[in-house]
Amino acid sequence: MKKILIINAHQKYEGAAEGKLNQTMVDLMKTELEAKECEVKLTNIEASYDVGEEVEKHEWADLIIMQSPVYWFGAPWIHKKYIDEVFSAALFQQKLIVDDGRTRSDPGKQYGTGGKMQGKKYMLSLTWNAPKEAFGDENQVMFKGKTVDDAFVANTGVYKFCGAEILPSFSCHDVMKNPDVEGDMARLKEHLNGIF
Repeated sequence: MKKILIINAHQKYEGAAEGKLNQTMVDLMKTELEAKECEVKLTNIEASYDVGEEVEKHEWADLIIMQSPVYWFGAPWIHKKYIDEVFSAALFQQKLIVDDGRTRSDPGKQYGTGGKMQGKKYMLSLTWNAPKEAFGDENQVMFKGKTVDDAFVANTGVYKFCGAEILPSFSCHDVMKNPDVEGDMARLKEHLNGIF
């Protein structure tokens, strides 16, 4: 994995979410990955993007990392718009995906096998207001034992549908009420080291 695309999916909300933490994480990832002799390309969704160029970046990349805050249990709506535009264009161009994989002539082919992203990897890096304890514990009211990866299956499903391998996600927790930026950055470095 020498070619990395980092997508910053932050969406600014005045007085509530300025995007500093997510940008700090993007900057740290870029620095760390370039130090490992990786070539890094960036996309900041909120700053605008060209759909065709984003398809090309996805074709180029060995690893795609989405850096995002979690708003109302998902990525900001601008990320969904980005995914819809980029992957629809890729489908029409037959670049990242051909179809859903099934054919009438071979009913044994499974749904989700028509992608062209085999050999590529995808990783989520998220910032949550939710504390770490909210996940993986059946006694917790909200997620009832589900993990961060369970909560974001709709996001990772896009890349899996297209054939990419989904890597374990990274999360900063409790970023509003009990932030630990220094500790989170150290953990992010460790996480990146673990995928190389």
